[in-house]
Amino acid sequence: MTTSDVLDRARATVLETGVGLDQADVLACLRLPDELLPDLLALAHDVRRRWCGDAVEVEGIVSVKTGGCPEDCHFCSQSGLFTSPVRAVWLDIPGLVRAARETRETGATEFCIVAAVRGPDDKLLAQVRGAIEAIRADGNDVNVACSLGILTEEQVVQLAAMGVHRYNHNLETARSHFATVVTTHTWEEREATLRLVGAAGMEVCCGGILGMGESLDQRAEFAAQLASVHPHEVPMNFLDPRPGTPFGDMPVLSTADALRAIAAFRLALPKTVLRFAGGREITLGDLGTRDGLLGGINAVIVGNYLTTLGRPAADDLAMLEELRMPVKALSATL
Repeated sequence: MTTSDVLDRARATVLETGVGLDQADVLACLRLPDELLPDLLALAHDVRRRWCGDAVEVEGIVSVKTGGCPEDCHFCSQSGLFTSPVRAVWLDIPGLVRAARETRETGATEFCIVAAVRGPDDKLLAQVRGAIEAIRADGNDVNVACSLGILTEEQVVQLAAMGVHRYNHNLETARSHFATVVTTHTWEEREATLRLVGAAGMEVCCGGILGMGESLDQRAEFAAQLASVHPHEVPMNFLDPRPGTPFGDMPVLSTADALRAIAAFRLALPKTVLRFAGGREITLGDLGTRDGLLGGINAVIVGNYLTTLGRPAADDLAMLEELRMPVKALSATL
């Protein structure tokens, strides 16, 4: 198969039928030379428009509990096991209500409550319940998502009953690479949570971080494994090396490799919300962000992330307006 054959195959299958590429063809896309990158991005954009439409979903995130996490995810400055400067802080319910209000005012339809924990205890679940009730009492109709770590079946049922719209739990990387990234829990534990979430009727949000030393084969493996859990949304993060973490000295992924990955993941997941998340500022910059939006991305996190700064929400919204990409309306997501 020549380098251009995979684009012809993708055009005939993904674009025309909505069936995603398999692992082998994703790998072929990841290996395409730089001179074919514009063609790959253009095809991914056509697939995104054909199967997801033109609208871009906007989301804000806030951490209810930052730092002090007992897990050893090697990329994360919130781990209590590393010397990174992030320390444990709790946000109160009025703070969550304010953050949700500010998020909705940007036009966002999703607001995600995140906690740096292995999994939620009764105290955290009670705070989430109180926050959702307070957000609704504030007249805010934003969809509330959560990211609270590994769940039991009972906890999944509780979150669904609270009205949680979408649950985020990233697989982080390929199964074959996971033990290099995390040792305090397993890839299988994460996958089990995703299966419970999907069975309970919540939308599954599951992605990971690229540039953590994985090979191209493992990157393609990861795309196939994400497709296997049938996610509604896949956040695309790129490693932003954090001081004091085991990955603090890793090189930043090249812009070309990041864009190849965005397009390849779109071709593997033609009907999925593919969201720009952490690390895009350092990996892609403004020009690469634009290329990603024209290469398969159809959702963005606006504002800051959990421990790193993002682009101002106004800048992202202005770029979407310039590209004539409408912000997805809340009514269309219900």
